[in-house]
Amino acid sequence: PGAASAPQVIKVFSEDGTCRSMEVTAGAPARHVCEMLVQKTHALHDDSWSLVELHQHLGLERCLEDHESVVEVQATWPIGGDSRFVFRKNFAKYELFKSSPQSLFPEVMVSSCLDANKGMSHSELIQNFLNSGSCPEIQGFLHLKEVGRKVWKRFYFSLRRSGLYYSTKGTSKDPRHLQYFADLNESNVYFLTHGKKHYGTPTDFSFCIKPYKARSGTKGLKLFCSDPAAASPGQPGAGGRPELSTEPSLPESGHDSCFLPQRSMSDNTLVAMDFSGCTGRVIENPNEALTVALEEAYSWRKKTSHRYSLPTPGQGSLLSTTIHRTQPWFHGRISREDTQRLIIQQGLVDGVFLVRESQRNPKGYVLSLCHQQKVKHYLILPSEEEGQLYFTMDDGQTRFADLIQLVEFHQINRGILPCKLRHYCTCVAL
Repeated sequence: PGAASAPQVIKVFSEDGTCRSMEVTAGAPARHVCEMLVQKTHALHDDSWSLVELHQHLGLERCLEDHESVVEVQATWPIGGDSRFVFRKNFAKYELFKSSPQSLFPEVMVSSCLDANKGMSHSELIQNFLNSGSCPEIQGFLHLKEVGRKVWKRFYFSLRRSGLYYSTKGTSKDPRHLQYFADLNESNVYFLTHGKKHYGTPTDFSFCIKPYKARSGTKGLKLFCSDPAAASPGQPGAGGRPELSTEPSLPESGHDSCFLPQRSMSDNTLVAMDFSGCTGRVIENPNEALTVALEEAYSWRKKTSHRYSLPTPGQGSLLSTTIHRTQPWFHGRISREDTQRLIIQQGLVDGVFLVRESQRNPKGYVLSLCHQQKVKHYLILPSEEEGQLYFTMDDGQTRFADLIQLVEFHQINRGILPCKLRHYCTCVAL
């Protein structure tokens, strides 16, 4: 008993490859280890820090649950392997629980065939399940790679309390056609980091079920992928990774037709207010709300026009073009591909962003932003008028003295963006 409870040494890596060895108690949960690392690295403390279990040779990773024992997870790894813990942000960690039940269980994926539920609306059906403490049956199509074969086949799956099943005859759920496939209570669900490269997945939305007893190698892995249109939090076996989504390569642009402003889920609960009088009032007229937003943008620029009052314009221009380099959201000359990877790893949640140097425009910058599980890129161009340098994303209609002002403004106001900036991607050195 004494040896079992003795402190254990674990090694944790950061995304830049640096690592730190730590001594933890045998039963230390992942949340406690994250809190220790936040203190040791003097990072900003919030709930988005997470420990990721990464199996590099298999191309698998998963975010540890808060309660999981880190030492017990490490004990399942093969000796001498390249498995490791990675300390990183995951803004989607609790997003699943913040979503509405209707988005967690989409109507097309929830079974309501029981006679008792006939006539119920989708929201009533979900609320009925939640009140009873049970879970509805989830179903949908997934691509499956059968054991010992290279081909992928599409099956209709049903996730029930008793396990995961697939139909041998179309979408039939007749007991004769349902084939038992896996017990999720005895397995972990991992995201495939290089699905197409390692496993030849037909789409980018891939994951696998790995039984506890599968120590090493690909034996025992059950590989899946879904069609892009089906990727959602309610997907069977999504394993808390509703953010697994990418977008086709798009040109970096400041105002593209495919980036028309839309309200995000988080913005739907907000209303425009006017506080110019003695008491505030709700602005119900959309045109008036837009006018107020534009006036606020102008006021913002005017208020900070003397923010960096310097002796000469040349010195002011130099400060404006360099001051952002001290900010945690600025990632320098990072590539578009690395940007996609970093934002996906840290969670495809509305408002996750970073700013980087443009690879196509030597003087420009790019604001990369996640919205509706897609990463969008907005070109920021410097310009000059009457010797005064400014930055803009909309051909000079809205101007900012520097990138810090641009980011701070869009953390409060959506502007031309589809949502406000909420979480910046960051990495810490261990």
